[in-house]
Amino acid sequence: MKINWFPGHMKKTLDELKKDLEKADAIIYVLDARAPKSCINPELDKLTQNKPILFVLNKIDLSDVERLEKVVSKFKGEGKDFVYLNATESGATNIICNKIKSLCKQKVKKFEEKGIKPVLRVLVVGVPNCGKSTLVNNLCKKAKAVTGDRPGVTKNKQWFSIGNNIEVCDTPGTLYPNLANQEIAKTLAFIGSIKDEIVDEVDLAREFLIRLKKLYPNVLETRYKNASNLEEIAKVRAFLATGGDLDLERTAKAVLTDFRSGKLGSLLIEE
Repeated sequence: MKINWFPGHMKKTLDELKKDLEKADAIIYVLDARAPKSCINPELDKLTQNKPILFVLNKIDLSDVERLEKVVSKFKGEGKDFVYLNATESGATNIICNKIKSLCKQKVKKFEEKGIKPVLRVLVVGVPNCGKSTLVNNLCKKAKAVTGDRPGVTKNKQWFSIGNNIEVCDTPGTLYPNLANQEIAKTLAFIGSIKDEIVDEVDLAREFLIRLKKLYPNVLETRYKNASNLEEIAKVRAFLATGGDLDLERTAKAVLTDFRSGKLGSLLIEE
């Protein structure tokens, strides 16, 4: 299965981000906590250099925090910090304003010494369907950004004041032009950052089960009664098509939905 998805609007978004980043004081980089390394867009990495970055490891309620702890050191250091977050939880984003002000403390101090309270402008970036708009709505304490459980919902940039002299801009999700690493491409497809419509869901579910069996073999035993492949799961679930054949398409959708909704437990689905 070969995955390569880079719609024209993503190129336009990256081009626009180059200009916006020049004016931004900091970056909120939203990552899906089930696959944070795969969510790092190397094209965005080039653009965000020398800007303070707050990595938001979102959907933490769906992630294996014990395994996650082993990889988060790369998200903290000079000019960068991270937080764990469930952006759907009321008040979960309160910590972000303090983190942003801390990352921008030099600018804040410089202006306050002149008796000025600076407005910090912060871009929210990330791959599609990582929860950027949900995060922005939580920061705003009301639904202002359009959200949806699928990639490509946010089409245009939107600026919002979140108080504390901070403004945030919700941007469309972006991938990168050449998904050369197909393991990363598959991971992004697993978490829903690549549209299901452009992949073969049966093949994708098969790949997911291979990954799941390698990382969390007990999950298959618990959820699917020891079934280890799509055909066996179809039999366990009694998913039959007309004529009595196994309905593998329905089974594939069910497996992917089970993972994305957390019914398979808290997982970190990348190595």
